[in-house]
Parts: sequence; C-alpha cells; structure tokens
Amino acid sequence: MATYEQIRSDVQAKHGVYVQNCWIAHVKELNGLTPRPATNRRSLDARVKSCPAEVRPIIEASMRRFDMI
Repeated sequence: MATYEQIRSDVQAKHGVYVQNCWIAHVKELNGLTPRPATNRRSLDARVKSCPAEVRPIIEASMRRFDMI
C-alpha cells in the first residue's frame, strides 16, 4: 500500500495539485480503506477538513495507480 507521501508526490507530478493528508484520509474512508491514525486529530467521529469534490477523482486515480482501490 502506498504511503501518504507517495500519493501526494504522484498527484503533484501528474496534476500539479498539492493535496493534504487529511484529504487523502477522507478519500480512503470514502473508499472503505482504513486511514492512518493522526496524532493531532481531535475526534475520531468529526472531520475538520473534507476533501474538495474536484480533488477527489485525482486522489482516487493515484490510488488506482498504486493498486489501493
């Protein structure tokens, strides 16, 4: 499974878009994967920053390249 850094680098190289770790975690949750626990997360039930709708397909494409989904 790819790391968050690998996904971020892949998206940056292919699309020129910087993605945040919280966006990657949100997309992982939406696709049924378990995200890595964040040490600074206040609540496991609440999400402070959701992934923007226009960025989600880009992150999912990167996850497909890494055979995650």
